[in-house]
Amino acid sequence: MIGIASCADSQNAQLKIPVGSTTPIAGEAVATFAEGCFWHSELVFQSLVGVRDAVSGYSGGRNANPSYEDVCTGLTGHAECVQVYYDPTKISYETLVKAFFASMDPTQEDGQGPDRGSQYRSAAFYRNDSEKQIINAEIKRLTDTKKYSDKIVTQVVPFTKFYPAEAYHQEYIHFHPENPYVQNVSIRDFLEFKQSFKGAEFKE
Repeated sequence: MIGIASCADSQNAQLKIPVGSTTPIAGEAVATFAEGCFWHSELVFQSLVGVRDAVSGYSGGRNANPSYEDVCTGLTGHAECVQVYYDPTKISYETLVKAFFASMDPTQEDGQGPDRGSQYRSAAFYRNDSEKQIINAEIKRLTDTKKYSDKIVTQVVPFTKFYPAEAYHQEYIHFHPENPYVQNVSIRDFLEFKQSFKGAEFKE
């Protein structure tokens, strides 16, 4: 695809994805996932009924308060990810995990699509043993059904710290629908996910 480049080189209002607060509210649960470019991840999770917001950021690394430029070197150990704020009475953690695996290729190591490097790796960050078991159960289910010919390489790792990304990354697709990467990768992949994923309700 000419002119697409990658997430590093670069919300469509029609998709009606809301801009929300990054502060958890009463009764809200939090989950953290990495699946390549965080612009894509925001769009996926914010589309689901029961999710109030998905905030782009960095997790899984060594350095404190990393910048986008730091993370892009691949030397900090962080992955681009989203912190998902959701109502567990409306959507379960299990459903979020299923959406996570359904919205990317978990057999790609250190990258997704045109985005390559350890900062674009696939990772599910669990906060307790129950979440870890749910993630591993979904990996086993996908493996047993032979959905993929290659081995699933998604990292299943304990959550430690989340650092919100710079303001210009938040709701990037909403504010930059004209970006070629957004048009030809982010929105295309999201619409494919929305058409194929039957495990949750989508916002109007």
